[in-house]
Amino acid sequence: MSTTEPVEDRTAVLAGVGGWVPPHVVTNDDLSAHLDTSDEWIRTRTGIRTRHRVSPGMATSDLAVEAGRRALDSSGDNRAGAVVLATTTPDRICPATAPDVAARLGLAGVPAFDVSAVCTGFLYGLATAAGLIATGVAERVLLIGADAFTTIVDPTDRSTAVIFADGAGAVVLRAGRPEEPGALGPVVLGTDGTLSHLIRVPAGGSRQRSLAPTHAPGEQFFQMEGRDTFRHAVDRMATASRQAVAAAGWSMGGVDRLAAHQANARILHAVADRLGIPAEHQLSNIAEVGNTGAASIPLLLAQSAADGGLEAGHRTLLTAFGGGLAWGATTLTWPKLSAG
Repeated sequence: MSTTEPVEDRTAVLAGVGGWVPPHVVTNDDLSAHLDTSDEWIRTRTGIRTRHRVSPGMATSDLAVEAGRRALDSSGDNRAGAVVLATTTPDRICPATAPDVAARLGLAGVPAFDVSAVCTGFLYGLATAAGLIATGVAERVLLIGADAFTTIVDPTDRSTAVIFADGAGAVVLRAGRPEEPGALGPVVLGTDGTLSHLIRVPAGGSRQRSLAPTHAPGEQFFQMEGRDTFRHAVDRMATASRQAVAAAGWSMGGVDRLAAHQANARILHAVADRLGIPAEHQLSNIAEVGNTGAASIPLLLAQSAADGGLEAGHRTLLTAFGGGLAWGATTLTWPKLSAG
């Protein structure tokens, strides 16, 4: 379908989910071999035990294709009318990575483009995909969150190298009705560009390139001011979550599962405490996969659906925070589907 005429009451409904991480596992002890850190230090401050890293020559598109294929298989239909890829680590600055992913999935010819909102990219992608469905541009959208974050992290920086990892998660959204299980609720989004310095990669963009042909040492790597980032992450995710739950007509006590961006364990616990969501209702995979950027939430959903943490009927709250600063939240009632 290729029309831009709105179709009344069309809603994006979750129809498939899948996730994939590269096979190379990096343990805390592996990192301790060349960083001034230890397994205990990493676990107590981040909650992470292991993470996955791309092998030499592997790129974000490779992760995205694997997760996308699994989500399509989960949906029972390998067709999609559009492909949206949320990522901070595209294969190259130009062109976008999504068209390559679409072609490799047998979807050449459909609209395909990247969304950049760092760790909130998947939430921005959900709003984008829902808009494509609501306006009749596509009946089905494949939305992928994928990042090879270790390719932009300084391996000698203890503050970031122990946290960030690589992976991909994907969902298939189809046109449906608001009352259906899996229907996406109102999406709350926000940004604050006055604080963009808290999470950044200084080099590689037009500003740095217009000033000098080369960059200062270390500026090609991801940088984060952890203390301020922690505070804003907790505040923004908690506020956006309350707004999304209210917009859906739910109460916070009615939330069965919290699927928050897996930034680090302390942020996750602080957000849940602010919202009054008990530990048994919190989904988490950070101990095994670390912070996978835009892949975080869809990978968490795929793994939770596969291991039974998410079941049909669970009222699920999604929330994320990342560079920009950017944040978001939305809701859905988990449908009956198989995880890819």
